Amino acid sequence: MISPRVYAADYAYALRLGLRGLRNARDDSQYLGGDLAPVLLLPGVYEPWTFLRPLADRLHRLGHPVHVVRALGRNTRSIPVAAARAQRYLDEHDLRGVVLVAHSKGGLIGKHMMLVNDADGRIDRLVAIATPFGGSRYAHWMLDPSLRAFRPTDRTMAMLAANASVNARVTSIYGSVDTHIPEGCELPGAVNLEFPVQGHFRVLGDAGVLAAVDAAVAR
Repeated sequence: MISPRVYAADYAYALRLGLRGLRNARDDSQYLGGDLAPVLLLPGVYEPWTFLRPLADRLHRLGHPVHVVRALGRNTRSIPVAAARAQRYLDEHDLRGVVLVAHSKGGLIGKHMMLVNDADGRIDRLVAIATPFGGSRYAHWMLDPSLRAFRPTDRTMAMLAANASVNARVTSIYGSVDTHIPEGCELPGAVNLEFPVQGHFRVLGDAGVLAAVDAAVAR
């Protein structure tokens, strides 16, 4: 049983992260410079790209050009639609050797891209943080279709879970307790890294997690 204090701290952190991300929300061109592998950010459901601004700042300082897909909006569309839009961005900008860096639903979008959309082989690998690769049983109780889509029995979720052909190119990073994903985020065949963090959002601010993202992107 997860303590209510864990939920409260997790959502408070998410609120702070969202408010902090509003700074210069329209300016993502500042991240496009860099000589290392290009990074494409894929946020979670209800999350604009600015939710991952701390990751963008960090990876850009290391020398990676960081790209965002404004067409995702708040990321409430279905996984296949979102994956098609993100892939269109890679195709139109002729990006290659791309590292996808994702949170939550973004990791599912990334795996869908690798399995279905990336016909030209533009994507090198996926670094997914707190992604429900096996779905979440909590989704059965949700009324919003954007959240019910995470049911393990959903057609897209079942397809992604059943197909392991790209799993070796995935690094799944997650906390020891996830307030949204009781099943956990381990992905068979992937590099799985668990950290002693409680929360679906607080994992994004953990020093060990951030260092692991740096290393996985650099790999």
